[in-house]
Amino acid sequence: MTLLSTDKLHVSIGNTTVCTALDLAVSAGQRWCILGRNGSGKTTLLHTLAGLREADAGDIRLDNRPLQTLPRRTVAQHIGLLFQDYSDAFPASVLETVLSGRHPWIGPLQWESEQDAALARAALRAVDLHTLEQRIVTTLSGGERRRLGLAALLTQDPQLMLLDEPTNHLDIHHQVSMLDLLQERSATGRTALVFVMHDINLALRYCTRFLLLFGDGETIQGNADEVLTGEHLEQLYQHPLQRLQGPHGNVWLPR
Repeated sequence: MTLLSTDKLHVSIGNTTVCTALDLAVSAGQRWCILGRNGSGKTTLLHTLAGLREADAGDIRLDNRPLQTLPRRTVAQHIGLLFQDYSDAFPASVLETVLSGRHPWIGPLQWESEQDAALARAALRAVDLHTLEQRIVTTLSGGERRRLGLAALLTQDPQLMLLDEPTNHLDIHHQVSMLDLLQERSATGRTALVFVMHDINLALRYCTRFLLLFGDGETIQGNADEVLTGEHLEQLYQHPLQRLQGPHGNVWLPR
């Protein structure tokens, strides 16, 4: 089932052309990764797919409905976005922050239910923050705040998760455990994931489809064997790379 699709999508920011005539179809159960150099427009494309900014041309459809015609509450029930960074303006607790993920599902003048609280606590346990419910969010470390953002996204429970550098601030253990958690969620066949990542090797380990942004409007998409070749990656990053065989398949290292 296709959750999100684009038709001849054209996106630019400043002097950078992110994509031209991009046809993309993201289906339930897929795990996509967007790769590109700094400044190639990865975050811009992710925000455009989420409906937070308008494309220059082309169409985006959510469940085969034009994205821009849908109420924001409807979009938020289907699409969740993990931002690259957070700015916490108010001294909310960890539990209050993760409960914000339920806002698309709560009507006007309603409070969170016991079921909502149970979903939030389950998400906190999944990201190993369940002992910090009453901590003020501004006292968390960068890695703890990143995991809290992921917990809020899990509490929101959208069909499509757009994740901008989800491993930011995380140590190796938490990088793997959080990506394992997301992989398990997509394995149900109900949820699709679209990552922006810089670590090619983590992307290879967890993603099934790839979209390369070259920063001049050119894009390449497909599975790893089709897309993640030495020629494409060296063109993408403008740096020579060496391929090694690792326990989970190919590993790419800078030369």
